[in-house]
Amino acid sequence: MSYPTHRRHGSVLVFDGPNSNLQATQALFSEADRLGMGPENIICTGDIVAYCGSPRETVDLIREKGVTVIQGNCEQSIGNDSDECGCGYDPNSVCDLLSRQWHAYARTQLDDATKAWLRRLPRQLVLEIGGRRLAVVHGHVGILAPNLTFYPSTPRSQKASEIDAFGADGIIVGHTALPFVEFVGTRLWLNTGNIGFPANDGTPRGWYSLIHEREEGLEIEIRALHYEYKTAAHVMRANGLDNAYAETLETGVWPGMDGVPEADRAGRGRPLRERRIMWPSRDSAGPAPLAGGQGEGRLERRCIH
Repeated sequence: MSYPTHRRHGSVLVFDGPNSNLQATQALFSEADRLGMGPENIICTGDIVAYCGSPRETVDLIREKGVTVIQGNCEQSIGNDSDECGCGYDPNSVCDLLSRQWHAYARTQLDDATKAWLRRLPRQLVLEIGGRRLAVVHGHVGILAPNLTFYPSTPRSQKASEIDAFGADGIIVGHTALPFVEFVGTRLWLNTGNIGFPANDGTPRGWYSLIHEREEGLEIEIRALHYEYKTAAHVMRANGLDNAYAETLETGVWPGMDGVPEADRAGRGRPLRERRIMWPSRDSAGPAPLAGGQGEGRLERRCIH
C-alpha cells in the first residue's frame, strides 16, 4: 500500500492529542514559532477533537496553521458521525462513560464540512529525515484499528512486529498520552505524548516531540508543554463538561486507567522529566543518551516537592 511521503530536513515537530484543548494548541504553536518551526515541518498525529471544551476552535486553528495532520480514532469517529469515539474502552467503565459525554458534545459543535475534512485525512504517512524512514501513525500501523494501544511496558517483540509491518526504520505514534522513546534493536519507537491531556504524572503539562537532523544521526527530544490549563478546565465547565476530565487538566491524574497495563499504572502521579537521546546514523554504534537521558530513553519519573 502507498502512503504519503514527507521528506524533510533540519528539524520536525510532532505532536498528538490537541483533544479540543484550544489553550494547549495555542501554546504549541507559540512554542513552534519560538523554535522557528514552519508548518511544513510540523505533524499532528491525530485526536484533534476529544475530551476538552473547544472542538470547533481547535480544529479551526489546526487548519489555519496548515500543518500536516493524520487521522486518529477521534477524527475517524467524528468524521463519520459515529455514535462512539472508537477509543476501545470497556463498556460502562469510567472512561467509557466520560467519553460519551465529550463525544456527544463534539458532534454538535462541528459542521458537516468540518466532519468531511476529518474524514478525508490520511491515516498514516512516511517521514523521511536524516536517511531514516519513519512510519507516522496514530495508534498503530493497522488501518482499521487506529486506537490499538502500545505502552512503555508493551513487549518489544510486539513493537518490532509493528515496525516490520510497515517496513520502516521506526514508528512515531500518539494515542496513549504517555510520552516515551525506546529503541527496538537499532530501530526507533517514539510516542509523542499528548499536548491537550496530561500524562497521568500529577502535573498539568502536555507533551510533544522534536526530531533534529544532526551530522552524527537524529536527535530525539520529548518536551513538556506548559499552557493555561486552568482556562481550559474553565472552558470545559462553562460548556457543560463539568466532569472528571476537567479536574484531570488541573491535577494531572487520570480518573480511570481502563486498559492500562499494571506496569504503567505504577507511574500514576509521579512527574515525568524531559528527555533527549541520540539515534546514531547507520554506520555508528548503538543509541546514546544525551543530557537529561539515561538508558534506552524512556522518560524517568521523579518526585517534585
